[in-house]
Amino acid sequence: MNKNLFKGVILTGLAIASFGVGTAFAVSGIGSIAENVTGNLTSIAKLITAMAYVVGMAMAVAAIVKFKAHKDNPTQIPIGTPIALLFVAAALIFVPSIFKSSGATLFGSSGTVAGASGVANFGATKAGS
Repeated sequence: MNKNLFKGVILTGLAIASFGVGTAFAVSGIGSIAENVTGNLTSIAKLITAMAYVVGMAMAVAAIVKFKAHKDNPTQIPIGTPIALLFVAAALIFVPSIFKSSGATLFGSSGTVAGASGVANFGATKAGS
């Protein structure tokens, strides 16, 4: 059964790679390749931001559950576990803010080529409101 699973993974990978080959040769120059890469990096940054929010919230809920488990049975769950989960949750929730400020620090206001545009923080409001 392991051989069949391995063959299936290889065939799936080859099928995915064959779909990518047709689009890779469709570009006509360095400019369009750079534009394609820039578009993909923006999508990846948005994906990382969304995943950071979701996983951060899940870690916060897990920390609350672990705090409750520690309260019920302190010998079974050490207090460091929920505290560590809480710190990881806070770090993941603030990743988009860190992306924005570190991008401004490294590249200044001109560093918007592969930035995550359209991603707003929780407390962000529109300028006209």
